Amino acid sequence: MTASDWRKIYKQLRAKPAIARKFLKHNKPKDRKYGIAAQKCEKCGRFGARVGQYGLNYCRQCFRDIAEELGFKKYS
Repeated sequence: MTASDWRKIYKQLRAKPAIARKFLKHNKPKDRKYGIAAQKCEKCGRFGARVGQYGLNYCRQCFRDIAEELGFKKYS
């Protein structure tokens, strides 16, 4: 079950709070503490390759877009 699937079903169960609590207990995705899904890009929300150095939390694609504005230079 993907994250969007459980949200759609939960919307239907809002009228029945007891069933909704039980559904969330068993079907809600865990909050990630480590691994690739734990950290996402602040700009676009991607989970993949992330630049975390210098306190930046951007994926590599977003970092390339704003690198010169931040003062990074491309050599070669």
